[in-house]
Amino acid sequence: MDHPVERRVPLDAYAVQVRHQSIKSRRLRFLTALALVPCLAGCFVSPGGESSSEGGSSGPRLRVALAFPPAENFSPYGADATLLSRLGVTEGLTALDANGAAAPALARSWRREDDRTWRFTLREATFQDGTDVTPAAVASALTHATKARPAPTALAGVTLSAEPDGDNGVRVTTAAPDPVLPMRLAGPSLAILSPKAYGKKGKRPGAPTPVGTATGPFEITKVNGGGSATLDRYDDYWGGLAHASGIDARFVKDGTARANAVRTGDVDMAEAIPVAQAATLDKATLEEAGTTRTTSLQLNTRTGPFKDPELRAAARSAIDSSALVKGVFEGYADPGAGIFGPAVTWAESKRVKPTGRAKAARPEGASITLTTYDNRPELPEVAQVVQQQLQKAGFTVKLEVREYSRLEGDALAGKFDAFIGARNSLLDTGDPVGVLGSDYTCDGGYNLARLCDKKVDRAVAEAVGTDGTGERQDAAMAAEAAILGTDAVVPLAHQRIIAGVSTEVRGVLLDPYERALVGTGTRR
Repeated sequence: MDHPVERRVPLDAYAVQVRHQSIKSRRLRFLTALALVPCLAGCFVSPGGESSSEGGSSGPRLRVALAFPPAENFSPYGADATLLSRLGVTEGLTALDANGAAAPALARSWRREDDRTWRFTLREATFQDGTDVTPAAVASALTHATKARPAPTALAGVTLSAEPDGDNGVRVTTAAPDPVLPMRLAGPSLAILSPKAYGKKGKRPGAPTPVGTATGPFEITKVNGGGSATLDRYDDYWGGLAHASGIDARFVKDGTARANAVRTGDVDMAEAIPVAQAATLDKATLEEAGTTRTTSLQLNTRTGPFKDPELRAAARSAIDSSALVKGVFEGYADPGAGIFGPAVTWAESKRVKPTGRAKAARPEGASITLTTYDNRPELPEVAQVVQQQLQKAGFTVKLEVREYSRLEGDALAGKFDAFIGARNSLLDTGDPVGVLGSDYTCDGGYNLARLCDKKVDRAVAEAVGTDGTGERQDAAMAAEAAILGTDAVVPLAHQRIIAGVSTEVRGVLLDPYERALVGTGTRR
């Protein structure tokens, strides 16, 4: 929208203290936390990332600059879901560890009962409104997610139901076998919120609110439109007290402004530092990490000139991604190889060459509208280079740049002929098949190319039903080849993330899935 150094940290009595429980209850939680230490591997804790372990006063508040303002009033069902997880507000039943495998979160363990049924055992935890995380509350939260429209991207192509099972269990059943369900439930859009989030009797009109209803180490206490938000530490967090007493988050879409804020000390950390600004920061405040994010050109296959596959082929042939990597990303990226880039370490050895591509036609001045957003400052520069390359090939190109929250709805509605965006290919589920289903199938909830191709749908459906890690990877790459064969998407570059971090800050979480930024051990 990054490679972590993983550190497993033991919790102690201070780390599990709670405000409103008896000494006996505190001891119980302490013992439970010690027994579940391995779950922290899913949190991408970096050096010094342990939770607070001294009985002293709270640490200073953290000042954080984020690139994207909330686009949907902090709804967990859309693009805002990752804002919530990066700020340590929301959690799911599971998390992803450094290798992309499912790790415990609100569920301390799980087992597969049959092809379509899984049972998740919950840990002792509370919501930020003081109520307990119960099987009924969890089942209700998952049920609400299944009814959201458009469907959360983590549920693309999947039908599931959830029901309480005993005092500490939730049984999740899928309509078809889903071998990666534990990974899917780690998606930020499937965060577990308290019943209060959904309004009276769970029937709040529209999306639920995560304000004071989530389970993470930080609680949203104030939102100032799309400009800033105030978060306080949630002292009853099951994973231990956070070092920082709170977070003052600012949403700063201008990349130069984010870099300047780090340089002047106005913020402690800023995400998505522009490549052009990297050289202006002190090297000690610059952190770079690999990411599974790919910048791509999405072509509208349903209406306009790119409904013609031959013109899509012409656009693909016109693109020189190496020029983008050298000229725009200044080496902080790799040329576009596919939907999955080099950070997905197994992809290149399994990549399948696309077949059945249409022959490129002469554009003959075909007029197209190309759009992108400026929250990621490289994208307008990428768009300008792509505009020039397409014009050289014979297209007439109008370029439009907006802020992302004012662009997404029109892009999904197909109001543009071409869209340039940066997408983390493993963000939604950690499963390579997930992004293919959400972005490129007829029923995909984030199908910017508006692609509806029977061959693609069959390939993705086959991958969805494939069990076994290696076999599923093979099926995903076959589906990638089918998608690339339509020329609905042209991979441009595989990005690396650059963050500006004060030398006084420790424990910033940079992970390849871009789900984490601030955790219990982040402090200054």
